[in-house]
Amino acid sequence: QVQLVESGGGLVQAGDSLRLSCAFSGRTSSSYRMGWFRQSPGKEREFVATIRWSDSSTSYTESVKGRFTISRDNVENTVYLQMNSLKPEDTAVYYCAATGVYFPVTQIYHQARNYNYWGQGTQVTVSS
Repeated sequence: QVQLVESGGGLVQAGDSLRLSCAFSGRTSSSYRMGWFRQSPGKEREFVATIRWSDSSTSYTESVKGRFTISRDNVENTVYLQMNSLKPEDTAVYYCAATGVYFPVTQIYHQARNYNYWGQGTQVTVSS
């Protein structure tokens, strides 16, 4: 059973940076695809970024390109989301997700329904 534990959220001002962490345990991580999603009150869960554990190939939603970076550490078995130049519209609960299912098209991993393991979420609040 895969377990995901997020940490690193908090309250920051616009323009600040935060790094979220997602600790992965319970399986061998190398065959998994990891994702970060976020959800604001009254909105659907939104894709942020994804990384393939085996080769670190990544994909981002357009609104965070150039500001956010997803990465993984094989030794720590942890996935990170480095968030720079934060904006008030980045305020949300951020969730880490994982799936062991392979899809040939990266964009399929932009959909929350294609992940079968989720963390508990960590709140990120950006004040203006």
